[in-house]
Amino acid sequence: MSDPAGEAKLEVKQASKEVKESENVAEKYSAMTVSKNSEMNMGELSSAFSAVPTHKPVKKQIQFVEDKQEFSRFPTKTGRRSLSRSISQSSTDSYSSAASYTDSSDDETSPRDKTQVNTKGSSDFCVKNIKQAEFGRREIEIAEQDMSALISLRKRAQSEKPLAGAKIVGCTHITAQTAVLIETLVALGAQCRWTACNIYSTQNEVAAALSETGVAVFAWKGESEDDFWWCIDRCVNNEGWQPNMILDDGGDLTHWMYKKYPNVFKKIRGIVEESVTGVHRLYQLSKAGKLCVPAMNVNDSVTKQKFDNLYCCRESILDGLKRTTDVMFGGKQVVVCGYGEVGKGCCAALKALGAIVYVTEIDPICALQACMDGFRVVKLNEVIRQVDVIITCTGNKNVVTRDQLDRMKNGSIVCNMGHSNTEIDVASLRTPELTWERVRSQVDHVIWPDGKRVILLAEGRLLNLSCSTVPTFVLSITATTQALALIELYNAPEGRYKQDVYLLPKKMDEYVASLHLATFDAHLTELSDEQAKYLGLNKNGPFKPNYYRY
Repeated sequence: MSDPAGEAKLEVKQASKEVKESENVAEKYSAMTVSKNSEMNMGELSSAFSAVPTHKPVKKQIQFVEDKQEFSRFPTKTGRRSLSRSISQSSTDSYSSAASYTDSSDDETSPRDKTQVNTKGSSDFCVKNIKQAEFGRREIEIAEQDMSALISLRKRAQSEKPLAGAKIVGCTHITAQTAVLIETLVALGAQCRWTACNIYSTQNEVAAALSETGVAVFAWKGESEDDFWWCIDRCVNNEGWQPNMILDDGGDLTHWMYKKYPNVFKKIRGIVEESVTGVHRLYQLSKAGKLCVPAMNVNDSVTKQKFDNLYCCRESILDGLKRTTDVMFGGKQVVVCGYGEVGKGCCAALKALGAIVYVTEIDPICALQACMDGFRVVKLNEVIRQVDVIITCTGNKNVVTRDQLDRMKNGSIVCNMGHSNTEIDVASLRTPELTWERVRSQVDHVIWPDGKRVILLAEGRLLNLSCSTVPTFVLSITATTQALALIELYNAPEGRYKQDVYLLPKKMDEYVASLHLATFDAHLTELSDEQAKYLGLNKNGPFKPNYYRY
């Protein structure tokens, strides 16, 4: 006879056997090799960057290393940004992963109430937990493997130290990818103090890793509005340290310094801004004659618009929605508000997965592009009752109103992919008759009295950076552009740049692109002397006029 009890014991014994873990093999990182055509030393950067202000329809002659080239100025059209708070409507939202090794809710004690010291004995930082630095370092090392162009720039220029003496205060997303940029700036000779432009996008372990190396970081995931402005102030207002360069994303840092520390602001040698919202603010200051320092508009450079805005959002929109809602897109009806580069990327990704995509637009050119790409252009009110998902990508305010939210069907998803947190009228949802129910991190049910539920993601803030990750390689392109812009503004001879907003010249966009071609083993065709003469071009570029639209 069989013994059931004995057989059960045998099964338990067999099931409890430990399985040996397989060994992980770390691949050696090899630096990217750049072709001779793309090489440019730091001494040539200043000449290559002689751009002109972009908001007046005037042309100026620009002197490059090898030739002269004209660049015309174009204004950036963006929606106005609400200034309802004491200083401004904080962006608290535009670079990489919001996914953190440890959730910020693990310890409810505010970092402002803690006394933390790194291994060097410094306490000039404020992060969630300095003990997470080891995990953050691993995140940064992973990011470095897909940011080889930025690493190449770091190796090439660190002996020259083109940023020696630069004191850079930065306000961006604090993620592994941004950390690679920050450490590159330090390797090039800069001193850096950093804060976050988004209250949800900081990777706590990365902030800890940067603080451990001596970068003064003031940021953590899940800041309050008061924390947000306190962190900015701590970066700017530090005894014995006065910034002379600004790297901003959204314009909050620039606006804070302009309002609170005007004497410090006047001594800034240059501002580099990468967002639509921040650039719009700079143009407003310039138009009013109040911009007292030169600024570089990175947002409208080709390498930012066509790669970070388009290709990045094409991948990250799906990542953010999948992680937060587990939604299946096949057959879903989705409306994308805005068909700029961000909207184009979102629409392409959703269409590829079988979603039925509608587009809303104010610009007839963008609307016609959407039509030609196979999307139906509608007014939001025409489809509000039937759509399953609404995604805003405009940079404007009140794109989705309370009245429209009231008419959405049960289970609809509402989210934002624009930099500003003003596109969805979230404030109108914080009323007694509506119930908010937290489902998971950055996911809320807003429940109406009749039981209808609308899923709101990241409280209307930037979806991909608040709820998921952004492709590292794309960020390498933008980060390289930012680094070169800082080098140029800092080293430019006096008088080259006036108190205005400047676009990157085409040659620098081409240089940044060329640095990333080796990743794909791409080989550029070279013009013959006869061909170059026929086209009227220099063999080494620029190959397109500044007004060319890719």
